[in-house]
Amino acid sequence: MNGVHDMGGMHGFGPIPIEEDEPIFHEDWEARALAMTLALAGWQRWNLDRSRYAREALPPADYLSMSYYERWVAALVDLAVENGLLSGEELRQGRAALDAERSDPPVTADRVRAILSRGVPTAREVSAVPRFSVGDAVRTRNIHPAGHTRLPRYARDKCGEVALHHGAHVFADAHAMGQGEQPQHLYTVRFSARELWGDEASPKDSVHIDLWEPHLDAR
Repeated sequence: MNGVHDMGGMHGFGPIPIEEDEPIFHEDWEARALAMTLALAGWQRWNLDRSRYAREALPPADYLSMSYYERWVAALVDLAVENGLLSGEELRQGRAALDAERSDPPVTADRVRAILSRGVPTAREVSAVPRFSVGDAVRTRNIHPAGHTRLPRYARDKCGEVALHHGAHVFADAHAMGQGEQPQHLYTVRFSARELWGDEASPKDSVHIDLWEPHLDAR
């Protein structure tokens, strides 16, 4: 989707602050936000790509005014209500309904370290032969889907070169929209900075983006 989150290459947002020895969490509540995200994901009512899309779909004014973990919490609330883990009335009242019937979270504290270490593997076996090989010239498609996409706006309809082939992986664009995993071949594509940003960009610089086969055409 062409949302406010997709701001690569846009001007006017000011400098990016860089903190020396930046802590993992700036406030205790941020750690709790991550913990709640893991705990609720344990019910498997949504997947990682759907959770990304929930953050992207926040109203633009809210998205820009929120900090990183505030977006996580806001999107988590939307997902919990959408999937029946929290009712709108409970949200308005700020407390659980007395007659609510819920099982304990599948993710308990003792399982968190193993879950974080394992991650969420996305590699899949497919019979389809990859369309592209390392070194192939490709052009990204000029798409503007209403839902989630991992093809950033600044890199659409741009020419690049396949730098790596990663095999087949869960296709995030479909997975986020409840359309199943639909695994597709995944590539790292190299773009010159000038291809993306114009003649004022450094001729020495390049950008590498991981893109799925449906994002690409042969050139």
